Amino acid sequence: MKKILIINGPNLNLLGIREKNVYGAETLSDIARKVNEEAEKLNIDVDFVQSNHEGEIIDRIQSARGKYDVLIINPAAFTHYSIAIRDAVKAVEIPTIEVHLSNIHAREEFRNKSVIAPVCVGQICGFGGNSYIAALHAAVLL
Repeated sequence: MKKILIINGPNLNLLGIREKNVYGAETLSDIARKVNEEAEKLNIDVDFVQSNHEGEIIDRIQSARGKYDVLIINPAAFTHYSIAIRDAVKAVEIPTIEVHLSNIHAREEFRNKSVIAPVCVGQICGFGGNSYIAALHAAVLL
């Protein structure tokens, strides 16, 4: 059974409240519930976490080595500038999939670039909570 760690970055705990026109009405708990249901169907063991703190996210990534087969990460705002998270993803050598609820390439210019994507096997964005479901299916193939 594959073991997957899903890491969610800053402000994702405000889903369902924050900018519904961009991020939708689903809460992070709603997404976690859908992810867990799909993971069960796919015979995947999933841990789903969220933090607003860069250092805590880095600690989670580093502690994943040897425990998880795949990482799925929504770095949120850290996507665009956290070289520290990028370096942690690269260092642990765990296949990583970057996900986003919105299409970051169709948004403000500063959101178009991900410093994390180059060290990931791929990026899925623009499908709301279903970006996570697509990432689970992709993870099965890794």
